[in-house]
Amino acid sequence: MTSPYKNIGAESFWRSAVAERSALDPGNLYTPKFPVTRDMRIVTAGSCFAQHVGRALTVAGFNVQDAEPFPTTVGDAFAHRFGYGLYSARYGNIYTTRQLLQLINEMRGSFQPDEPVWERDGRFFDAMRPSVEPGGLDSPETVMAHRALHIANVRRAFRKCDLLVFTFGLTEAWVHNDSGTVYPTAPGTIAGTFDPQVYGFQNFGFEEILADFESVMKILRKRSPGIRFLVTTSPVPLTATATGRHVEVANCNSKSTLRAVCGALYDRHPDVDYFPSY
Repeated sequence: MTSPYKNIGAESFWRSAVAERSALDPGNLYTPKFPVTRDMRIVTAGSCFAQHVGRALTVAGFNVQDAEPFPTTVGDAFAHRFGYGLYSARYGNIYTTRQLLQLINEMRGSFQPDEPVWERDGRFFDAMRPSVEPGGLDSPETVMAHRALHIANVRRAFRKCDLLVFTFGLTEAWVHNDSGTVYPTAPGTIAGTFDPQVYGFQNFGFEEILADFESVMKILRKRSPGIRFLVTTSPVPLTATATGRHVEVANCNSKSTLRAVCGALYDRHPDVDYFPSY
């Protein structure tokens, strides 16, 4: 009898590919769907894990874009505290695909966030990236001026993009109840005040996340024909959950959903590759 596994390589069997492999040997986990070359203009975004991906690509000599560079006289640690040098623009962590879609639409002039300025102790923060100014700014007008400049720089980063590297981080988000605007953090944590009449919790599902990222792809393909996408799922666990579940159970659900979305994108689109970070 002929075995259906006769012509399948050793990497397809758990024993030879995993159990008998050294714990420190990554093995042949990843075969690129398409080459990533050093002349490609690469834009990075996503959750905090994307910082490590972008840094590794930069150190390896790849052409990672930085549309908002910090002054060379400023040390890296100080610059990173203010959101410089972490991604291709100073947008801070983009945890959800809805947040990414909002940013892309704001860049093209078809979206404006509601409640864009939060206050704390007389200082004012960009609600869409509250961590990039740890001490806040002196007025709402200053915040909005900074945001206008930021969006112009985001537009510049994406103007000629050959590869978007995006890390899927979370399914959970806090939203503006009336408009659906999604924020990267819960109001009242870094800045702002939580009001259940104004803000609510949302845990995005598979179809919503997939549709949001495919919308991003559609928009960027029109701007940059030939653009490709390299996606990852962040292995960093949830710090907290608002689902009411045990955080370990919520984390498993969130990461499994995001990983399934990445798998669907990989299977459906020849211009999407998945790097097995999770």
